[in-house]
Amino acid sequence: MFRFQHMWLALALCSFTMQVSAQITHGGEPWFHGVRPEALTLPVLDRAALQAEDAVTDRYKEAPWRFGVEHDVSLNAVEHGAWTTEQGHRVWRFCVSAEGATSMSLRFDAYRVPKGGQMFVHSADGTETIGALDHRNMKDWGGLAVGLLSTDHLVIEYRQPIDLQDMPVLSIDQIVQGYRELSGWPHAESRGPFGNSGQCNINVNCPEGATWATEKRSVALIVQGGFTVCTGNLLNNTANDGTPYFLTANHCLGNPGNWVYYFNHESASCNGNNGPTNQSISGGTVVFNSGQSDVALIELSQTPPAAFNVQYAGWDASGTTPSSTVGIHHPSGDVKKICFDDDSPSQQNAGGAAVWYISEWELGVTEPGSSGSPLFDQNHRVIGQLYGGSAACAGSVNNGQPDWYGRFDVSWGAGLSEYLDPAGTGTEVWDGYPDGAVTFTNDAGVNITGSPEGVLCGAEQVSIEVTLTNTGENTLTSCMLEYSVNGGATQQQSWAGSLAQFEVDVITLPTFTSQGGTNTVEVTVTTPNGVTDENALNNTTSTEFTSYEGPTYNFTLTLVLDDYGSETAWTLKRLGQTLYEGGPYQDGTNGDVVSTNFCLEQGCYLFRITDSYDDGMCCDYGEGSWTITDPNGLVVGSGGEFISSEQIQFCADETLGQGELDKRQLKAFPIPASSEVHVIWPEASGQACVLDAMGRQIQCELIQSIQTTWNTQKWAEGTYIVQWCGESGQTSTTRISVVR
Repeated sequence: MFRFQHMWLALALCSFTMQVSAQITHGGEPWFHGVRPEALTLPVLDRAALQAEDAVTDRYKEAPWRFGVEHDVSLNAVEHGAWTTEQGHRVWRFCVSAEGATSMSLRFDAYRVPKGGQMFVHSADGTETIGALDHRNMKDWGGLAVGLLSTDHLVIEYRQPIDLQDMPVLSIDQIVQGYRELSGWPHAESRGPFGNSGQCNINVNCPEGATWATEKRSVALIVQGGFTVCTGNLLNNTANDGTPYFLTANHCLGNPGNWVYYFNHESASCNGNNGPTNQSISGGTVVFNSGQSDVALIELSQTPPAAFNVQYAGWDASGTTPSSTVGIHHPSGDVKKICFDDDSPSQQNAGGAAVWYISEWELGVTEPGSSGSPLFDQNHRVIGQLYGGSAACAGSVNNGQPDWYGRFDVSWGAGLSEYLDPAGTGTEVWDGYPDGAVTFTNDAGVNITGSPEGVLCGAEQVSIEVTLTNTGENTLTSCMLEYSVNGGATQQQSWAGSLAQFEVDVITLPTFTSQGGTNTVEVTVTTPNGVTDENALNNTTSTEFTSYEGPTYNFTLTLVLDDYGSETAWTLKRLGQTLYEGGPYQDGTNGDVVSTNFCLEQGCYLFRITDSYDDGMCCDYGEGSWTITDPNGLVVGSGGEFISSEQIQFCADETLGQGELDKRQLKAFPIPASSEVHVIWPEASGQACVLDAMGRQIQCELIQSIQTTWNTQKWAEGTYIVQWCGESGQTSTTRISVVR
């Protein structure tokens, strides 16, 4: 089926910072021992064919949003992978490789683990981990859907004490290979990881959504395999007991036991397009569904823990027509969004289902992936779930088309009341839990909208901008801002003015001097109009940035854009942490030059540039290129002719910026090379020879400069050795490889 190979997991990975993500886990970390576990290599995807298929299905709200390809496999811990004995434990590891994948996830069709056993699923570079998963993660259906990781090299590690007699049953029947370049790895901090919606959508944490901070906590994204299936939300019941009942649409149903439900997947800011994926539940059971109103109620396999801070939304089953409505949802698998209809919906019938008909959204819109999301009335209570519609973005505005939602009152009469009113009280209107649905008279919110980007080179004067929003019904005339810098004493700054509801004002805090390392600023707003703030959920905001206090080195990235700058994005990372990033850029900018300065401390860095259309920056649609130069102006990397991405690794050290060229090491890049390779010599004069893998001499030449560029287009694919002998007698060798 797929090609198997061996993969070396370097011991050095043990030093990487572990980032736990997704699902309810139980502590611990994988061990990253230097073993050679069996590896499965997934095939290269036909992205053009996938794009053509997506162009059709992405238009329909009823169709799930696909972000990955599902591979059927048959793998288990008996016949595959490698068992070792380490630290008094039996350890099983198995690797999956999918070069260039934006993400990976998997499903166990059999997951049975004895007490004392622990499983981790992590990226090979050690930056993301799901685990430990143990016997508490076993599901009634016998399997386990494991959440998504932004990686293209996945490692599964299971371990248990040697004296534990019971052995696990671990069988994998599906692996999902993410492919949508607009999301996730390698620029996970800027997009995704599941999808990206149209420009007219509004982040739930924009000022418009401030008064919905309670209800948004009930909404979750549903993922199955390679698809963001739908959206749904937790509902309260009249017992106020936190039973994890989850509302979505009947047409979304497949096997909810295989679903992963992601809560709080939202951007912390109004302009962000990425959110956390570290709060999810795997699996659930359908307890009620009906086509009369396209409704489904699922009981999640586990109650969301307190750390998730979820809300169980209130509801109105009376059938009373609301004066206005609000939708909260995950369009196209994107971070949580919000939309507003300022008019009353009408009661209609669509496809045989009783629905609320929204003729047009005033703000925001819905998309595929929004199906099943809740419709709230003006009292912040659920009155339906999204069934379908033709509303969509038309550029930066919506297209003025309608949507329709299955009616909660019809669902109630069809059997929903049995679960949401277990005592049979006859209640038709019920507020949320643990926080009731309320409106706020005096409420102010803050958000840091201006702070240093990237890295500061040494101590600098820093200025922070804070956006103050009136999210209360009363005009905001006064409040107090309290802020602290790097954990220091709390300082105060008063504000006075006149802001109507949802109006904003930008306030600049007094400047301060940054410190070496991580800098943190936290801001809290208090006493709107001289009284206690009625909504504490939007009162505090914070930001972090880094400042170097030791030696630094200034590198420069120069981009020459092609016709389609919107396809270009890049990141500069160190140990998995993104320090700088850029793109996408404007289209029609062929030949425009974008220059970015990198302030770097001593260490090694990974630069990666991507093209979302898989045709690079050159040369069909302009002569685009990228170049990175060091403090001496020497090129350390360049390119532009690639498919989906290319990357280089380079280092900053004490020899840079001092003119001590005789201390340089022989370096070659990019590795692997495609059309050309750049070589930096230890000295400005000498002789160099290139040998193939058989030791045969390919070429020799005299060197009269510190850097040479060789055209490798006529070189055969393979490995080559570069031998150097300088005028001073210094010798050095390095290895390069050529791929097509």
